Amino acid sequence: MEKLIKLKLNEIEEKENVKILIAVESGSRAWGFASPDSDYDVRFIYIRPKEFYLRLDKPRDVIEWQLDNTLDINGWDIFKTLRLLNKSNPTLFEWNSSPIVYKSTVEWRSVSAVINKYFVSKSGLYHYLSTAKSNYTEYLKGETVKLKKYFYVIRPMLACKWILSEGTPPPMLFSELMEKYLDEEIKPDVIKLLDLKMNNPEIGEGKRFDKVNEYIDRNIDDIEKKLTAIPNTKNSDWDELNGIFLSLL
Repeated sequence: MEKLIKLKLNEIEEKENVKILIAVESGSRAWGFASPDSDYDVRFIYIRPKEFYLRLDKPRDVIEWQLDNTLDINGWDIFKTLRLLNKSNPTLFEWNSSPIVYKSTVEWRSVSAVINKYFVSKSGLYHYLSTAKSNYTEYLKGETVKLKKYFYVIRPMLACKWILSEGTPPPMLFSELMEKYLDEEIKPDVIKLLDLKMNNPEIGEGKRFDKVNEYIDRNIDDIEKKLTAIPNTKNSDWDELNGIFLSLL
């Protein structure tokens, strides 16, 4: 699959007349809890020839290349990327720290070297807490629940705990978050869920894990209380990002 993905990236560069600066895995494979039938969520950041950025009729700033049962491939233009970085977009920090990298370049290093300077704890907390709460409310409140959704609640919840403690972007790997911030009392249940998720094509629905739900309820409430005390800070330094953009062109 890695060989196929790299062929697809070459195809994108040729047909779209772009240079891909970074391409990574962004979904459950990068999080470390893929099922045997999980698709490949490939995300990339690209740059066009400089004349494209001087046009009145600018092209779209995203490329949606493929979406099927195996591959989900799409990317963002560097112009869009740097503007979102100035807003501390949480997705960018995840892509930058993905443990599965399909392509990287010297040019991307100039972005990667400064990216964490633009991380805003409060923005990250709102993003991960919202993700955890929406998945929890929609999928895990009934007597019978979608078991894999536990990871779409627990992982962002642990990411919040990481941010509150470390003040930095959380790592992608669930194992890192679990080792450092998951309470020992709940680990046996989460390990059981992990085994179901990673060793079955589709774990589907099952009986709710009451102990896990209680843990989620308690921690979401705690995170919400702590979030209100986090100050609103923002790195508004456009000069640095403008300099990077111009150097890339």
